[in-house]
Amino acid sequence: MNKRILIVEDDKNILKLIKYNLEKEGFSVFTAITGEDGLDIVEQEDIDLAILDLMLPKMDGLDLCRKIKQDEFNCSIPVVIVTAKGEEVDRIVGFELGADDYLVKPFSVRELILRVKAILRRKPKEKKPAGKISIGKIELDSQKFKVSINNKNIKLTPMEFKLLKILMLENEKVLSREKLLSEVWGIDSAITTRTVDTHIKHLRQKLGEDGKRIETVRGFGYKFCV
Repeated sequence: MNKRILIVEDDKNILKLIKYNLEKEGFSVFTAITGEDGLDIVEQEDIDLAILDLMLPKMDGLDLCRKIKQDEFNCSIPVVIVTAKGEEVDRIVGFELGADDYLVKPFSVRELILRVKAILRRKPKEKKPAGKISIGKIELDSQKFKVSINNKNIKLTPMEFKLLKILMLENEKVLSREKLLSEVWGIDSAITTRTVDTHIKHLRQKLGEDGKRIETVRGFGYKFCV
């Protein structure tokens, strides 16, 4: 079965150009010009990857990315953001929300296709993550995308949730910053290991006393202590 790609782009010329070239490569392509229509397609179709413009009317690309990544059934859909906004802060926000890659307009359609293929070649992720992880007072529920301490819900961003999950799964194992960057943000993410440190800091703050379980291994990375 051909991979199914969603393009959400309000510039109809760019939309047609990307669609034409993806179909030439054998992909099945769905299109939308608003975030709302794009979300409807995600919920109705089995989408393998989404290409989102950032500047969309009403629901913008970041909001759409957030909704996809926070949905328990669609959170594993890779998202590529394409936009005219190339500032570092915009890229960081995109990756913070779970985007897998980021291209700044004007971009080469050929490069976009190569990046799409690279993302789709990665090890497939489960569409419906299941199971709970409990360590001490912390319980992480992958199916409900929920973290609680003593049954009190803790609000985490998608990236913080992924970071905590891998740390808990690999408890007592030291994970390098590069390993965490690869597992949580994706190997092609154009961000530095400093981003890992920033997210660890925020995660510790949100976990309160239990944040001390995330131990820094100086000069290497982090581990989650049981």
